[in-house]
Amino acid sequence: MNEIKTIAEKDRAAVLHPFTQLKDFATGKLGDPTIVTGGKGIRIEDAQGHTYIDGFAGLYCVNIGYGRTEVAEAIARQAYKLAYYHTYAAHTTDELANLSDRLVRMAPGKPSKVFYGLSGSDANETQAKLVWYYNNLRGQPKKKKIISRDRGYHGCSVISGSMTGMSFYHDHMDLPFPGILHTGAPHHYWGAESGETEEAFSGRRAAELEEMIVREGPETIGAFIAEPVLGTGGITPPPDGYWREIQAVLRRYDVLLIADEVICGFGRTGAEFGSTLYGMEPDLVTVAKGLTSGYMPLSAAIVGQKVYAVMEEAADRVGAFSHGYTYSGHPIAAAAANAVLDIVEKERLSERARTVGLHLSKRLKERFAQLEIVGEVRGVGLLGALEFVADRQTKRRFDPQLKVGARISKAARDKGLIARAMPHGDILGFAPPLVVSEFEIDEIVEIAYRATKQVMDELAKEAAI
Repeated sequence: MNEIKTIAEKDRAAVLHPFTQLKDFATGKLGDPTIVTGGKGIRIEDAQGHTYIDGFAGLYCVNIGYGRTEVAEAIARQAYKLAYYHTYAAHTTDELANLSDRLVRMAPGKPSKVFYGLSGSDANETQAKLVWYYNNLRGQPKKKKIISRDRGYHGCSVISGSMTGMSFYHDHMDLPFPGILHTGAPHHYWGAESGETEEAFSGRRAAELEEMIVREGPETIGAFIAEPVLGTGGITPPPDGYWREIQAVLRRYDVLLIADEVICGFGRTGAEFGSTLYGMEPDLVTVAKGLTSGYMPLSAAIVGQKVYAVMEEAADRVGAFSHGYTYSGHPIAAAAANAVLDIVEKERLSERARTVGLHLSKRLKERFAQLEIVGEVRGVGLLGALEFVADRQTKRRFDPQLKVGARISKAARDKGLIARAMPHGDILGFAPPLVVSEFEIDEIVEIAYRATKQVMDELAKEAAI
């Protein structure tokens, strides 16, 4: 116990935690940090001996579950063989070459080459630079603006944070940078007009996008970046017809499509990629998270043939491609990725996410659809969300001060389930590891139901419902 206390004290004194209320943590108001000591399958354990079902796979990333020794062994083998060498000036390793070939063969669109980083944030920084580079090389130096969407999430570095369409990522950080625009979120529940069908709503969102492009000047718009399914913005699948309508606008104005597959890629939606599921044909694809299941930091910007052809043709004129990181294509991370993708393929985790995901959707609807504070139950594959409202008929939101989503998330955690309170609303999100069983889905749903009922009882006593 003294060792646990020492670790907690060192952490509080020295670690700057992301997305943590700093003063509350520093003064102990938030309690001690949770010291995670182990994990197996869909569960993690802390230093106090408490076990939790990780209903969010870390941060949507531990697709193959915890404790997979196959990946640990691949990491160790590569570390003993060659722990590091850079990829500048055409250096490579066997693991990196094999991984790159694999990604080009499996990625959506018409992929050509793969550039590596360490996080989805830096991969989307790379995508922005590629858009600018591509248009400079082809003589369109004004075609640089990038359109994202409200509630889209693309990272929290400088440009990726600007592309993220949630204000709290911008506040006090001097973001968004100029040249990053935001159009409407593809969420029918909140965005539709009275009586508007999903198809009609999708057509309206596409028309709004076209209006923005025309207003700004098509010669200034370089790319449109989007997740196939909104992730952190609420786990929101696109409405019917959305991607068909959006892509028609992009093609009309020669605007590149960047598919941010950081969450959706490698089986999460029940297909290998969200782009595949929704008929998207991206020019650039961003992957991370499920690429290594979080076992090592690794991201990739997958460059389509159209973009790469311009880059190669201009090389004699402009010289070397001047972008890269010390750890681009790190051999240990590449070895981890190959081991993870072996498991994804061998265990058919995309298919598993589709079939078990149908069970998740069914059970969530059975348990929650009739609760008076649940406005919407939604999801696809092994992504699910509950949207809580004060009045289902009028869609009246709860007073933000009540923090209903956060309270339900905490109640679930107290009962042994990690489910995420999503920002920009009272939303409880689910994204369990793809190895989850139907029995474990039942556990997850039942704990979430008991947590919701507990908070409903509290709200009734507070006269909030």
